[in-house]
Amino acid sequence: MELTRSFVSHLIVRTWRGFLHLFGFVGGALALLQSTFRSLLRPPFHFDLFVDQCYQLGIRSSSLVFLTALSTGFVMALQFGYGLERFGGKLYVPKIVGMSIMRELGPVLTCLMLAGRVGSGIAAEIGSMNVTQQIDAIRALGTDPLKRIVIPRILAMLLMAPLLTIFSDLVGIFGGMIIAVTELDITPDFYFYEGVSSLKLTDFSLGITKTVLFGLLISLTGCYYGLNTKGGTQGVGKSTNHAVVTSSILIVISDFVLTKLFWIFEKS
Repeated sequence: MELTRSFVSHLIVRTWRGFLHLFGFVGGALALLQSTFRSLLRPPFHFDLFVDQCYQLGIRSSSLVFLTALSTGFVMALQFGYGLERFGGKLYVPKIVGMSIMRELGPVLTCLMLAGRVGSGIAAEIGSMNVTQQIDAIRALGTDPLKRIVIPRILAMLLMAPLLTIFSDLVGIFGGMIIAVTELDITPDFYFYEGVSSLKLTDFSLGITKTVLFGLLISLTGCYYGLNTKGGTQGVGKSTNHAVVTSSILIVISDFVLTKLFWIFEKS
């Protein structure tokens, strides 16, 4: 009985701390977003830093996105091909693979990979700068840290997340075509025609719209935890972990909300 009471009290305390952490994150992230937007409208504009972050956060993530998208296309075509073959529906594989990747798997898996690589990188880099007082030095020199550190990363993710998702969609559909041709005896012409003709502009716009929000969540979360890092190198590790977990959860939750809203909009 005493052990049960101790477990329940511990669970209540952990849950309460989790809610406090959540509220603190939401309030702090929104305040950071507001400050970033205000700084964005004021000169100077560090375009060179923006270009550098596009390369660091986007271009250098392309190999990870490529492998993820290609394997996703392989698995989708293989699973649906063998599954639908029992019911005579193998010819529907191009439509299912194309729509699934374009609407859901491409945007979500791409941004989850970016949350792991980019989100952790942003939090670790800014967190290291914070604990070594480099950010204080930037302020002492009369420069706004938001303009040199936060804004280039957020703008780079707002641009590169949709571009990487388009790249991921193309690679995923191409990967599905490889399996369809080699394993399912579907011709490339038929796969391409059925897969592309069944897609609508709304399928493409839904996926791209999602990634804009996902890119903002990844970069904003990484910047928030990086700027609030405390406790030396151990604190950097905690901030990195929090950034990845929080951004991944936000991506999954916002994906459901956006998908539901788009379905309501399409039915109306």
